[in-house]
Amino acid sequence: MVNREKSGEFRPLPDLNEDERERAIRRVADAVHRMNEAIIRAVDQGVSVELVRVSRYHNGKGSWGDQAIPTIREKTSE
Repeated sequence: MVNREKSGEFRPLPDLNEDERERAIRRVADAVHRMNEAIIRAVDQGVSVELVRVSRYHNGKGSWGDQAIPTIREKTSE
């Protein structure tokens, strides 16, 4: 049987010998990649997607991360 995957489809890498920090970075990268694929599918269905930063998480030790939500807009008739 031939494995025919869609071009550019997300496939996570196999588990590597990573420490917790590297694993956390990879989880974020994987999630962003999946989100980008979902955005492409939504746009192909005729909606516009804008990511809006709603907060910034701080851990109290100097590290921070932006948190976002999607704003979805239907295509307006012209």
